[in-house]
Amino acid sequence: MNSPSFLQKIVYRNKLLQQIAALRGLGPVVFTNGVFDVLHKGHVTYLAQARLQGASLVLGLNSDASASRLGKGPDRPLNNQDDRACVLAALESISVVTFFEEDTPYELIQLIKPDILVKGGDYDMDKLKEAQFVRSYGGIAKSLSFVTGYSTTQLVNKIRSSGTP
Repeated sequence: MNSPSFLQKIVYRNKLLQQIAALRGLGPVVFTNGVFDVLHKGHVTYLAQARLQGASLVLGLNSDASASRLGKGPDRPLNNQDDRACVLAALESISVVTFFEEDTPYELIQLIKPDILVKGGDYDMDKLKEAQFVRSYGGIAKSLSFVTGYSTTQLVNKIRSSGTP
């Protein structure tokens, strides 16, 4: 049985620079990151908007250990990193999914040197070390608005509370 083609979008660090070089030939490389634990409308809308900023979208996915340190709850992420990467890679808006173990994607961004860094609207881009780095070599760092009313944490809480009388 053949593997689905979208699995080729999951790229590990040892092959990442080769893949990024191929993407650069298509135009500006956009980078964003996150946990994306339970994918919802807010996520896919944000990712589609991020992709529209350039020719390709590279997604830095928090590893399970990195996601656990974010303090979203003792059992988070609910979906492991390989499952999250698989679901994200299946999205047409995403060109590459790669992982980072650190608390922030700063080291990954230093490696990739994206043309455009995109974050969610709750970030102050002027305070992010990643944004300062991208701007230091002439790249663009910008935030995109969230789709109001969508939050993985709120969704998880709703599911948990639905079983109680």
